[in-house]
Amino acid sequence: MTQNLAQANDLVLLVGRDDKRFFVRLVPGASFHTHHGFIRHDQIIGQPFGGAVRTHSGHPYLLLQVSLFQQIMHVKRATAIVYPKEIGYILLKINAVNGARIVEAGTGSGALTLALARAVAPDGHVFTYEVRSDMQALARKNLESAGALANVSMKLRNIADGFDESDADAAFLDVREPQDCLAQVRRALKGGGFFGAIVPTTNQVQTLLAGLLQDGWAQIEVEELLMRPYKIVPERLRPDDRMVAHTGYLIFARKVDEGAWTPPAAEDRAVEEADDEPAE
Repeated sequence: MTQNLAQANDLVLLVGRDDKRFFVRLVPGASFHTHHGFIRHDQIIGQPFGGAVRTHSGHPYLLLQVSLFQQIMHVKRATAIVYPKEIGYILLKINAVNGARIVEAGTGSGALTLALARAVAPDGHVFTYEVRSDMQALARKNLESAGALANVSMKLRNIADGFDESDADAAFLDVREPQDCLAQVRRALKGGGFFGAIVPTTNQVQTLLAGLLQDGWAQIEVEELLMRPYKIVPERLRPDDRMVAHTGYLIFARKVDEGAWTPPAAEDRAVEEADDEPAE
């Protein structure tokens, strides 16, 4: 059986006994310095993941591969990123699979772009738009560091002017006023294509919902994801003192032919919601 070995230029995770974690890019001839001493990168290159490497003074560090979750949380950021608790769900909801062509607006620091690129590889592609050159430069560095640029085209432009792509499988917006871009998204998507967006406030959700309903989008959903970790003490299992609560509202919909779908009127939706409420 072939062993999974650390290679030159790999980004690896080193974990000390105190659970301090260090992300290290392996460069031949370089050294990693800690308060427990140093480890030469050449000592790590060629070693199997899951074992330990030791500093010159004998302190062990676990050698582990870096997960996509850790890569996303490790990206250098200038603004808030889309968090992993939303990213995994987004990938499923917009059907980000191998071969898919996805347009994205609001590259930001590139966290979601990285996940999208990994999901559609090796045969798919992500076309990501950003209006700020400094943000695009940061995202490019993050994607290059993660080895994800091969499946990404980065464009410096406001999508108010439209996307270059057509017949895309999915589109995702992380912009301030997504409701103003629905016509551009509709032109970029194929029939039945997936639409998603994330916004931080309820008034933004309301405005986007109104636009989706007015324009005849189907399968509209609004969701919020919360994550509560637990303490890892078997004898005293209970939630951590902190939880990852609100980070954004997710909105999803499907593009259908104009006139093919008439969303229910507000009065009908109110009746449906009342029917869904449990009886007292």
